[in-house]
Amino acid sequence: MIRLVATRVEGNFKNTLGSRAWSLHSQGCKRYFPANSSFGCFSTSLSVDNAVKKDSLFDKISVIGTGTMARALVEPLIKSGMQPASQVSVFDVSAPSMDRMREDFGVNTSQCIPSCLEDTSLVLLAVKPQNLTEGFFKQLQKSKTKEDAILLSVIAGTPLSTLEESGIEKVVRSMPNTPATIGQRMTVWSCTPNLTTEERQTIDSILRSFGESMYVDDEVFIDMSTSISGSGPAYIFMLMEAMIDAGVHMGFPRDKSTKLVYHTMLGSTLYAIESKEHPAILRNRVTSPSGTTASALYELENGKFRTVIKDAMWACYRRSLEMGNHDSNVGPNRRQAPHPNDS
Repeated sequence: MIRLVATRVEGNFKNTLGSRAWSLHSQGCKRYFPANSSFGCFSTSLSVDNAVKKDSLFDKISVIGTGTMARALVEPLIKSGMQPASQVSVFDVSAPSMDRMREDFGVNTSQCIPSCLEDTSLVLLAVKPQNLTEGFFKQLQKSKTKEDAILLSVIAGTPLSTLEESGIEKVVRSMPNTPATIGQRMTVWSCTPNLTTEERQTIDSILRSFGESMYVDDEVFIDMSTSISGSGPAYIFMLMEAMIDAGVHMGFPRDKSTKLVYHTMLGSTLYAIESKEHPAILRNRVTSPSGTTASALYELENGKFRTVIKDAMWACYRRSLEMGNHDSNVGPNRRQAPHPNDS
């Protein structure tokens, strides 16, 4: 069963697609800890507030990783007033990346994982999958978090069973996408059954702070969603790129062709959402017999446009399963694994 928990985000699309310059400080994480590593540890804070504020979601939020997705999560929490910056601590192996986050949002920084996680109520894990080494988990295990702390992961292809190696019993696995950086993300998430209803509502509030969220009872749907919402933006960007290049080939200046494509994509998406009609119905409405659109669609169908898209999504799903050490022999012309809803 899938339960949809969503809030519509009223965004200013003109700002999004106009002359807005959005700086993405995407710092590629280095390998965190080899299995035999050991580190000294201390913490630095911009401000100290011993009194826990009542208007915060958690007594303390600890963020491991300071890349694009981590910033996309932290920024709306602080700017909306949901969590004071003084009650957010971050750690990353890249000191410059941590410093930028401290300067931009006023959060506290730490020099090691145990220091960052000390007495924390929520751990936001935002590192690369390849950084989940034995040494990394050992650092998490020796951290002194609160007894009922929650681990919220935004790491692709990492199942709950792997995340439970952190030693934290309450775990949330989520799959956001890159539009999170402008507050327009779609996140699919699941969790271990020991989270209370109130805790699930709080997690949902965090995930809805920068877009829309969908809760699923079975985490297999998260691997599936990776092929749609997780990697989907890349498919759209490639389609945009092809259309823009074709426009330039026809004679449009690149900036004009880009504007035409961007707003065509945006307008079509908003129209589909507002109309609530099946895409096939909307497509038929703009396809006149023997017209220009019909000629274009003929070429797309003849080139197996639908099949290529579907095959790409199945390939993405299989790779997500492989990253989680699951059987990836699924999909068309392969041995079918039982569907999670099948009895």
